[in-house]
Order: sequence, then structure tokens, then C-alpha cells
Amino acid sequence: QVQLVQSGGGLVQAGGSLRLSCAASGSIFSSNYMGWYRQAPGKQRELVAGITSGGRTNYADSVKGRFTISRDNAKNTVYLQMNSLEPEDTAVYYCKMTMIVGTYWGQGTQVTVSS
Repeated sequence: QVQLVQSGGGLVQAGGSLRLSCAASGSIFSSNYMGWYRQAPGKQRELVAGITSGGRTNYADSVKGRFTISRDNAKNTVYLQMNSLEPEDTAVYYCKMTMIVGTYWGQGTQVTVSS
């Protein structure tokens, strides 16, 4: 069994920064993909950023240059540093781990950016 526990998030003013963390535990394969997704009210869940176990990253166009995804493989933890936050970034953020044996989601954390 795999569990993902998220931390971070909260309320911030536009232009501010937040950092999200997601720690995985359980039967973790060394080869995996971890990603951050978000879902705003009335919208579909979308990929924000992802990172392979080898460190290759990808980002949604809307966050390029503002968000940075990173990971610590020794801790099975992925981070999302969010800078220059905009009200449009307001959403529930979820981390996801994809391995050959399945896909696992974190519990979600609210990020609210006030204008």
C-alpha cells in the first residue's frame, strides 16, 4: 500500500509564494513519476508540474517561470515551490505518484490567492 501525505498551502496575497510538500510512504518503486495537479471550482483537474525519478520535469504553460517542482528521492518527497502567485492559481492542489503497479493521490490541499 502507498500513502501520499501533503503539507503546505493556505492563503496568500497575489505576488506571494507558497511551498507544497508531498511525502510518499509504503511500497515505493525507484522508478516513478510524481506530479502536482490542481482543480479549481467548476473546472477539471489539470496537471501543474511533473517530475520523473531521474529528475526530468514538465510544466503547464500557465506556471512556467513561476513554479518549480523538485524531489528528494531519499525521502520519497516531492515539492512545489510557487512564486508570483496569481488569483487564477487558486485551487485545491493534489500530488500524484505513478508507478508500474498503480497510481496514488494525496489528500489535496487548498491554495487561495487573494487579489
